[in-house]
Amino acid sequence: MKHVAGKTVVITGASKGIGAATARVLAKQGAQVVLAARSVDALNALADETNGRAFSCDVSDFEQVRALIDFAGPVDALINNAGLIDPIARIADSSPAAWGRVMDVNIKGVYHGLRAALPDMIAQGHGTIINISSGAATSALEGWSHYCASKAAVLSLTRVADKEAREHGVRVMGLSPGTVATDMQRDIKASGINPVSQLDWSAHIPPEWVGQAIGVLMGPTGDAYRGTDFSLKTDEGRQVAGLPPL
Repeated sequence: MKHVAGKTVVITGASKGIGAATARVLAKQGAQVVLAARSVDALNALADETNGRAFSCDVSDFEQVRALIDFAGPVDALINNAGLIDPIARIADSSPAAWGRVMDVNIKGVYHGLRAALPDMIAQGHGTIINISSGAATSALEGWSHYCASKAAVLSLTRVADKEAREHGVRVMGLSPGTVATDMQRDIKASGINPVSQLDWSAHIPPEWVGQAIGVLMGPTGDAYRGTDFSLKTDEGRQVAGLPPL
């Protein structure tokens, strides 16, 4: 992944899980990582580890996201990773306020990232935006109305942004990693709702694999996946990312 070296990469939701693992993977490849999340202490520790820069940011607030991009710029790549799934609940039992909070982060957070980063990327004639997606974008899973709906919206944002930005040299794509061994999976397991909660921990891939795939998509390989969700749930996808088969 020589193409990663020297690139400025903004990663949201970087304090743990996929975001933190991606920061470590890309930093090892020579990227200048800009880490964004609400958890300042965790961010600062990771920034020290990766020689990166930390920026406290709630992606549901556009002004904070715009300030993040200004702080980081010029930006070569944006990884829209911040996302929520908790609380998991059937619609009839769900909290409207909590359901709305997931929309604020999962949908608006991605839109805010696109809105903040695209003008500068278009002006500079290049840039890559990778939206972390999910198989939930095209599935119906009990207890996940908020997550399924939000990830379906993210897929639509990916498609629209690609149509608008492709001719300007900016690449927008999604990455659907499958189930990943992070704290989110612990929340899913604890819910006991739908088949995903019944999966054994060994069924989940390491978050570092997602970071590896992101690094690959940042290069020329990513051109083939503009406006779509690249999936790590197929042998083809894993081969492209340089990962072990299913």
